[in-house]
Order: sequence, then C-alpha cells, then structure tokens
Amino acid sequence: MMIANPIYDVVFKYLMDDDKVARFILSRILGKEVLALAARPQEVIGHLAQKSLTVYRLDYAATVRLEDGSEKLVVIEIQKAKYHTDILRFRKYLGEQYAKSSNVKILGEDALGREIQEPLPIVSIYFLGHRLDSLTNPVIAVERTYRDAITGEPLAGRDPFVEGLTHDSYIIQIPYLSQRRRNDLETLMSIFDQASRSQDHHILNVVPDDFPEKFQSVIRRLQMAYSEQEVVSVMRLEDDVLNELQENERALERSKVKLDAQEQILQKNQKVIEENQKAIEENQKVIEENQKVIEENQKVIQEKDQSLAQKDSAIAEKDSVIERAREALASKGMSEVEINRLLGLP
Repeated sequence: MMIANPIYDVVFKYLMDDDKVARFILSRILGKEVLALAARPQEVIGHLAQKSLTVYRLDYAATVRLEDGSEKLVVIEIQKAKYHTDILRFRKYLGEQYAKSSNVKILGEDALGREIQEPLPIVSIYFLGHRLDSLTNPVIAVERTYRDAITGEPLAGRDPFVEGLTHDSYIIQIPYLSQRRRNDLETLMSIFDQASRSQDHHILNVVPDDFPEKFQSVIRRLQMAYSEQEVVSVMRLEDDVLNELQENERALERSKVKLDAQEQILQKNQKVIEENQKAIEENQKVIEENQKVIEENQKVIQEKDQSLAQKDSAIAEKDSVIERAREALASKGMSEVEINRLLGLP
C-alpha cells in the first residue's frame, strides 16, 4: 500500500490536521488518553519561499486523562527537525511557550476582581530526522519524578509551581525506528520508518496487515495525503529547499576546509617568519659582539701606536743627546774610537 511519507512537513501537518488521528497519535506517545485538542499550528521558521525549512512546529492545548481518572489541561509542543544543529531553535520555541500569556488556566478572581492564573504544564515532543550522539532508543520518554532530596523517597503529590516550571519530553529518533515493532507505540511510529521508502522518496510502501485495525485511520489519512496533488507539489518544493540547504552546507564545508588549509599555511609562514626573525636577532647579536671586539682591538692598537710613538720619541731624544755629546767631544780633539768608548757605543 502506498502512503505519503510523513517525514515531510506538509504530510505531517496533513496527518495531524485530522483531530481524531492527532488525538490517537498523541495518546500513544504520552501514554495518556488525549480527550480534546485545540490546535494552534505554527509554520516553520519563515516560509518555504524564504528557503529556511528546518524545523516544523505544532502547538496544542490538550485535555488529557490522568492515571487517577482526573482530567488535566496541558500545552503540547511538537517539533519536527531534520538537522542536529536545530537544538538552539528548540530552546527558543520552548522559551516562547513558557513566555506565552495565553498558556495559563483561569482559576477565578481574587477579592480585588483580578484573575487568578495557573501556568499550564508543557509537554514537548520531538520528531528527529537525525540520530542523537549517545542514545539509540527509537522512542525516549523524559518524565519528571518528585522525590525527597534527603531520603530519596518518591513523592506522590503534584504542585502547580513545579508543574509550571518543569516539563516532560518525548523524543522519537526516526532513523532508529527501522524494524522495531515491540509494542503498539513502536508499531505506530513505524509509519515514519524510512526503510519502507520507495524510489520516490515521497512515498512509503507499507503492508496494511502490519498495522492493527485501531491504526488504520492513520494509514488511511496518509493514503489520502498521497492522493492530494497539492501535498505532493509541496513535498517536491521541500525537496528543492532541502537540496539547496544541503548544497549550501556543503559549500560552507568546502569553504571551511579551504580556510583551514589557508590558516595552516599562514601559521606555517608565520612560524618561518618568527624563526627568521629569531635568526636575524641572533645574527644582530653576533654582529654587535664582533663590533665590540673590533672596537676593543682598535683601542689596543691605538694604545700600542701611542706607546710606539712615545718610544720613538725617546729614542730620537737619546740620539740627539748622543749626537751633541759626540760633537762636543770631537771639538776637544778626541778620536772616534775614544768618543765611542766614552759614550758606550760600539
């Protein structure tokens, strides 16, 4: 049997637009009967025309029946995402739910005629088209428990203060749904199993006998979606948008790789420059040391030249004295031999 692929936002919306089907699906996920729904659909961030299709949201005010038979009004936030990077958007949308002034229950009026409000509990449901890093369970329930922090004893009561500030979450990991049919919930969630996808990714080929009679309304709704030309057209548009997003992502990744390579080259060049600068500084130091040695040698040479000049001057003075003595002795008629002997000259 051919059914429309509910992983597409337009099909998921078409499925959940049926009140009976939506209550049936939410009842199975929550494990509580959903008695009534007031849908407040929120389109994805922007519109298809703006090409920012990543997260699809549905908001409900729901009346559920609790285990003790009482009824409770809660806010159900459904988010369906295709990329693991959408966690910040999840937080943003969840924050919006907490901030909405409409998500309260009016209990009456006080003595001054002012409304007495009680925040509605919030339940978040996430349909993920990707795998979590450390959890491989196809359906994960994150449910709060009250306990005494001293003794660890579970507490049975529920208080509006706690209920208004904390919330339960349910996470469906679509990639892990394949071949999982252990209970009714996994059987129901198998309508998202992409292993049954045909060559046309818009279509899932399911076996009707795999689904109990109570699930047939869901299957029929998806059959109707498959026959709706407008739904099929929007699925094609989603493909175009996602292909463009993926191409942009790949282009960004290629740019990142290129930038990383350029960064490595710059770092390598910077290292070479730093090493060259260090070598220049070391050479400059050697040059300065050599200059200092040259200056010291020049000083020694100057001192030596001065010493030699003084010695030459002394020798010249001595020679002058000897010459005058020689002339004086010669004038007295002494012979050269006598003069040399008297002056101590050879």
